[in-house]
Amino acid sequence: MKAIVQDRYGSPDSLAFRDIDTPAPRADEVLVRVHAAAVNAYDWHFMRGDPRLARLTMGFGAPKQKIRGRDFAGRVEAVGPAVAGLRPGDEVYGEADGAFAEYVCVPGDQLGPKPANLTFEQAAAVPLAGNTALMGVRDVGRVQSGQRVLVNGASGGVGTFAVQIAKALGAEVTGVCSTRNADLVRSIGADRVVDYTREDFARDGQRYDVVFDLVGNRSLADLRRVLTPEGTLVLSGGGVSKPRGTLVGPMGLIIRGQLMSRFIRQRVVVLQAKASRANLAALRELIESGKVVPVIDQTYKLPEAAEAIRYLESEHPRAKVVITV
Repeated sequence: MKAIVQDRYGSPDSLAFRDIDTPAPRADEVLVRVHAAAVNAYDWHFMRGDPRLARLTMGFGAPKQKIRGRDFAGRVEAVGPAVAGLRPGDEVYGEADGAFAEYVCVPGDQLGPKPANLTFEQAAAVPLAGNTALMGVRDVGRVQSGQRVLVNGASGGVGTFAVQIAKALGAEVTGVCSTRNADLVRSIGADRVVDYTREDFARDGQRYDVVFDLVGNRSLADLRRVLTPEGTLVLSGGGVSKPRGTLVGPMGLIIRGQLMSRFIRQRVVVLQAKASRANLAALRELIESGKVVPVIDQTYKLPEAAEAIRYLESEHPRAKVVITV
């Protein structure tokens, strides 16, 4: 099969489009023929081995997982004997390392039926970003109807889902983004948009019940300043900000948040998103009901995956970048 393979950490130039063996599913896995995949900050972090401290788990000298990609949508090709509820030909979506390929093996609890009203390209844009947003807003932020929510990084992959999910839960949502993305953020339901090139949300006097920070470029003091006395700050390590060559990257802010949370009334919670079949089902319900719509900026072909990641690294994309296979 064809796949995007990486033998060393580096720039997009370190990625190669080449033939490798088609994987065989284990008893608890499903083999999926990939129709589309999506690019995430996750991919360039693994591609570059950045922050360097993360190489302790990613692979010290070179990436352990040689095939890039995480999000996918496609059709079931084969099902392991320990997996129930799926059969060859089923249209599915989910998360699994190695998605930039013609086939990927997926643990049975990390995929589910594709939303019926989405194309494969649209469905591939959902799993990682949608799951991160769902867990950040619903599970960690515990957003309730009538609450005020601020999403910092509202035009990004996770941010566009977070705005829509918070609205679906009945919140009043403020999105922080640049001038060029303000109309997009309004179009997906934000009640108020803060253009960070003209305004500073940390000093405009507004207070929020929940702040979901997806950028990682503001201090804890700034983020806490806009919270109500018992509000919740949700920190995500995925980040829109892309400093390179760092030792700890956005983990520095996260570590400080974890330490501070023990001594203050406000909740400071670090989001640790985990792939979940139940969450994919919840996202499918939101999408099929029309409450959430994936937003795609650009689409590339599989041999162009390096250019897709290069585009993501440029910090120009809005919402999701998708690869067709």
